[in-house]
Amino acid sequence: MAEMILVRQAARTARSISRAGLIGLMLLCAGLALLVVIALGAGLTWLTANLVSLKWQWLDITINWLVGIMLGVGGWFMLPVFVVIISGAFQERTIHRVERAEYPDKVRSGEPRFWPDVMHDIRFTLKAVFLNLLILPFYFIGIGFLLSVLVNSYLLGREFFESAAGYHVGKPQARQIGRRHRMLLFSSGLALTVLALLPGVNLFAPIIAVVWMVHVYHALPESWQSSVGSRQFGA
Repeated sequence: MAEMILVRQAARTARSISRAGLIGLMLLCAGLALLVVIALGAGLTWLTANLVSLKWQWLDITINWLVGIMLGVGGWFMLPVFVVIISGAFQERTIHRVERAEYPDKVRSGEPRFWPDVMHDIRFTLKAVFLNLLILPFYFIGIGFLLSVLVNSYLLGREFFESAAGYHVGKPQARQIGRRHRMLLFSSGLALTVLALLPGVNLFAPIIAVVWMVHVYHALPESWQSSVGSRQFGA
């Protein structure tokens, strides 16, 4: 049953990307995501090369390789958390386009803003990075991957839902709605985490995540109780 819901959700998301004319926005977002990946790779390479300098070259190289592998693996699995900050500049524009194409009677009045709450996105990203760093030692005992997926599924599900719902009702009320649908948000976050880990696909994950959660929000009964178009909220 859950699998069928996720399949239908994926199909609706793919349809909306086409109907809302989001291909160009996705390519722009993918370019920014690629820059982030390159910057992370360069930073990890520099850190690995300069972290340890021992008298014995073979030991120095071995330790640097081990540290580099650990940071590289951990950094790859931390990539989903950067999806949020990458998507921040495109969230409201994406939500507006999708709702105009799919939910024309619920389009919010007012033009979408550029990066409505950058400080919130930065705080979330720092928190998510901190939690993922705490998970790094668990990779040595074989459960780091599982913990990373679980943590990021929770984080991404909650954050993207609060962005989609908060666009209409504000973040505090969106958080309350999310608490009533924890499993739905977690399963959606799991799907988004998997997308964010797939090479190539992860470059487009920021826009996909926003579109996905727009549909999740509008499928809930709470969305039909909100006064769409009559109020504007900060994220």
